[in-house]
Amino acid sequence: MNIHTKAVHAGDRKKQPAAIPSTTPIYTASSFSYAEMADLDKVFAEEIDGYCYSRYDTPTAHALEEQLTALEEGAGSLATSSGMSALQVALQAALTDRRRSVVAANAIYGATMRMLNSLLEPMGVEVNYVDICDEAAVAKAIEEHKPGCVLMESISNPLLRVGPLDRIADMTRAAGAALIVDSTFATPLLMQPLKLGANLVVHSLTKFLAGHGDVLGGVVISDAAHLPIVRAIGKTSGPGLGPFECYLTMRGVKTFPLRMERQCANAAAVASWLAAHPGVSRVYYPGDAQHADAATIGRLFAGKPHGAMVSFDLKDATREGVFRFMDRLKLIVRATTLGDVHTLALYPAMSSHRDLAPKQRQRLGIGDGLIRLSVGIEAAEDILADLAQAF
Repeated sequence: MNIHTKAVHAGDRKKQPAAIPSTTPIYTASSFSYAEMADLDKVFAEEIDGYCYSRYDTPTAHALEEQLTALEEGAGSLATSSGMSALQVALQAALTDRRRSVVAANAIYGATMRMLNSLLEPMGVEVNYVDICDEAAVAKAIEEHKPGCVLMESISNPLLRVGPLDRIADMTRAAGAALIVDSTFATPLLMQPLKLGANLVVHSLTKFLAGHGDVLGGVVISDAAHLPIVRAIGKTSGPGLGPFECYLTMRGVKTFPLRMERQCANAAAVASWLAAHPGVSRVYYPGDAQHADAATIGRLFAGKPHGAMVSFDLKDATREGVFRFMDRLKLIVRATTLGDVHTLALYPAMSSHRDLAPKQRQRLGIGDGLIRLSVGIEAAEDILADLAQAF
């Protein structure tokens, strides 16, 4: 056999021994071959399990999706290239064969608002916003707008509000609408929205689940009714997550519960410390007994931790004052993300909610002095020491 031919074929497509790898390998092949064409035909027809083309599925992605589906106790999932691509798939799946109308939480991630306003509305989707923590207002919005789906976050970004997800699920079900929940902040450790009645759950895998700041990815986890369209969208539009990112995410998920427990404990300590500091005018933290949604939190979290996110208003701070405070941070990383092993600080007015008009931010409670912390796994005393010297 010619060396050129050997270079192309040597080592590939060997029959596998009985040994089972202890972790899922990284499968980078763009396509898959079978000993007989009849088997490939059956894979294409989904008559037998298998792989044919990586836009459809890969062994590495399938393993990750199985892992994430198990965490949320869903029917199946689709791993995607980012959290926003996962949200887009979820919205498309929810609005298939339904009225092209969305009722969304008015306090939500800025990029989500941008997707709704700049991408979906120009395509003919009606978008209406509501205070998702006001049950009466949500019921009125659903009755008035007759949406194809309702969109909310399990814990809102960045003010950490918690809407009555279980009761909203009852409303959407009665109206024939789908409920989509972005549960990135809560993670499956704190809340499983599908068990509370949601139809589609979205996570930014970039955040707590992968957890090490080295992956960009997302996932939409579905109930049985919406899974076929979710998978069909994945096959057709090709938003799938690459094999290296799948591998890194799967590795991160293995330790996510341990990391999350530590991060939640640290966040509780940070929130308590900030609440007593004279330089802070207000702290936003779901574990606060005086939280505006305390009754809902007590019901939905049921004795579980309250998350790793803490936001606070720097007292009498302007944009320049916040910049000075954040420039003095030494241990805490100033970066536009969350959920990493290290503690992160973000200025919502500059980043996550930059596109909102200042008056709109103010109406939502996102003031010029608001800082959002994603608390990491460091020793709590070291996080507090960094905050203290920055003040």
